[in-house]
Amino acid sequence: MRYVLYQRDHCPLCDAALDVLAQARVPEFDSVWIDHRPSLEARYGDRVPVLRDCENDRELGWPFDAAAVREFLL
Repeated sequence: MRYVLYQRDHCPLCDAALDVLAQARVPEFDSVWIDHRPSLEARYGDRVPVLRDCENDRELGWPFDAAAVREFLL
């Protein structure tokens, strides 16, 4: 999968990010929960939610809006 949304359980910001991704009409993406995954917690910690473009090795960290996401997808 090209896009991944890194998030945590019980994360209101992550829920908001999912709404923004829907508004931006992001193509299919995987959700990856970083909880209890030491390497991901070390990398993303308090930065979640983070949208990652695995193909181009880029990340978009919160806060973002639909316009920022659409620009990121280009």
